[in-house]
Order: sequence, then C-alpha cells, then structure tokens
Amino acid sequence: MTKNERTMVVIPGDGIGSEIIGQASRVVEWFDRHRGLGLDIKERQLGVNVYEKHGTLIQDETLEAIEAADATLFGAIGGDGYDEIPRHIRTETGLLSVRRRLAMFANIRPVVAFDALVDASSLKPEIVRGVNMIILRELNGGLYFGQPRGIEDIGNGERRGFNTMAYTTPEIRRVARVGFELAKERGGHLTSVDKANALDVGELWREEVIRLGAEEYPDVLLNHLYVDNAMLQVVRDPKQFDVVVTENTFGDIMSDCAAAIGGSLGMLPSASLSDPDKEGRRQAFYEPIHGCAPDIAGQNVANPIGTILSFAMAMRHSFERPEDATLLESAIANTLAAGVRTADIAGDVSTTVSTTAMGDAILDQLDRLAR
Repeated sequence: MTKNERTMVVIPGDGIGSEIIGQASRVVEWFDRHRGLGLDIKERQLGVNVYEKHGTLIQDETLEAIEAADATLFGAIGGDGYDEIPRHIRTETGLLSVRRRLAMFANIRPVVAFDALVDASSLKPEIVRGVNMIILRELNGGLYFGQPRGIEDIGNGERRGFNTMAYTTPEIRRVARVGFELAKERGGHLTSVDKANALDVGELWREEVIRLGAEEYPDVLLNHLYVDNAMLQVVRDPKQFDVVVTENTFGDIMSDCAAAIGGSLGMLPSASLSDPDKEGRRQAFYEPIHGCAPDIAGQNVANPIGTILSFAMAMRHSFERPEDATLLESAIANTLAAGVRTADIAGDVSTTVSTTAMGDAILDQLDRLAR
C-alpha cells in the first residue's frame, strides 16, 4: 500500500485533551505501521496553556500549520482559567475564530447507535437501536458571529446583553448544498431544521433551502421541522432522520441532545470542513463534540472513542482512505461488543476500563481484523 504523503496537525488542547489525543495518536501510528498511512504529523497547541504563556489562545504559527495541513485532529479547549480570559481574546483567538478564519462552515456530526451500547442510552433500546444519522451544523454564522453583539449599560444599574442571528443567501445555500450531497450518498432524505414560524432568519433559511432543493436536488426528499419539534423527535423517533441540516446554535444544541442516543458525548465525532479550493483541497478540522471535562482531567478515565472516530472521519474525508475508516469503525464496534467500557458508557457492565485500556482494546481489535 502506498503512502499518502499527507500532513496532519495534532492539537491536544486543554483538560482531557492530552489523554484522548494520546490514544488517537496510538491508532494513527497503527495505521502508519500496518496500512502505510505515512502521515507527516506536526504537534501544536491551542488553549489555556498557550494563553498563560503568550496572552493568546492560539499562536500565528499554529494557525499557519493548521491552514497548510491536510487535516487537524483536536482534543478540547476550556477548563481551569478559561472563564477568566478576557472575552475579546476568547472570541478573537479561540476555536470559533479558527473555524471562521479558515472558512470551515460545514460541521458534520454523525450519530450512530452501536448495537452493544443500547443499554448505555437513557432512551429505550427499541428507540435507539439502528440509528444512523448525520447532523450538519452551519459553523460560521448565526448568533455566534452576528453583529451587533455585546453587553451595554442601560442606566439605573441595569445592563442589556444582545446577539444578532443573521444569515445570507450564500451562507444558507452553501451548507444546505453539503446537506443535499450527503443525503444523496446515504438514504436520500434531508431534514432542514429552523424556526421559521417565529424568526425572520428562519423564514429566509427555509425559503432558500426549498429553492436550492427544487433547482438542484429534486430527487432528494426534503422536509422541514421547527427546532423545538426537532429536539423532541430526535429523542422520540430518531430513526426517522437521515441527514439533518440546521444553523449554528440549533445544531450545537441538537447534536448534544442526540448524544443520548449513543450513550455519551464521548462517543460522538465531528468534522469541520471548508469548501474545496481549485485543487479540490479543503480546510479540515476533526474533533470529538464533547468539552474538556476538567472534573476528570488527569485521571485516565475519559472516553477516547469520539476522538478516535474523528480520526476515522479524517481518513474518509481528507485522506481518501474509506476502507481504513471502515476498518477502524469495525474495530471500535468489536471492542464495544466485547464489553469493554469506559465509565461514561458503562450501562449494565459492572467493570469499566481506563482511557489507556480502551485504546489497548481498540488496537487489539485492529490487530485481529488485520490478520
């Protein structure tokens, strides 16, 4: 098997980041040794520890390395000291700024219910068994970036906080197009989630998605849900969904809600992608959707599967190695089927394993599948 000759930046970040990235790095090394992956790995840093040394959450050299790489694998940001960092520094140099500066507007969040984990979900087994959906979150607009925004003094000792939810036609159509393309590759069904009954921006969102579907994707079944109903449906009947496309804030909340299907936030990976350039290359940032979990940091108990699945997404979307991605996903499924659990997905299993032991078990399954 020939080498890819591709580059990947690895960023542990804060909290449990170094622990989960450590296990993902072991998996990367396995694919290098056994499958000729041949990645040029560059480790960089982003987060509170960078701020404490340099007064910024990310240095220019790290941003340049991310921009030049074929993919970035990231752990987590936040934790002790993060809330004390001035808001403008968090806004201008944090993870949101990286996504915006590199135009990574499409955040793909697969939600898969592993058969072995139906007992780990808070939902009924018949509800979650067989779920395989994608939540596509727009990542560069909406309340997170809209202007004006801020906190102002309105007199009499009172203040007002305000944010602006804004989307343009091009912003809506570009993420909706990704949703339609994903649906074409899967079950041919796209659900667009908005709040068109109450928000003008939601009305525009719905109109533009309908128009794009009629013009370019008439063979994709398109339906619409208001976000409040969509939240209900994702825990009541998640198997109705194939691909869901929605705006930034709604996608953030909905995907965390959907983590109940998989049993834990620690199970869900994500990919943040830009549009392809003239050579077909995308900016690509892969990370688990969970946070830095400072309450368990340093204890070697965090679940690394979301991070390892994020690497599987990188092999599929950035490195053109879909067979290797499937191999890794199968190794994880076999590990879970063997009853190996970290504490967050324990379910009915009485004995749980450490972060490192979960990595050991996945590597063992990779060895078995590669024989």
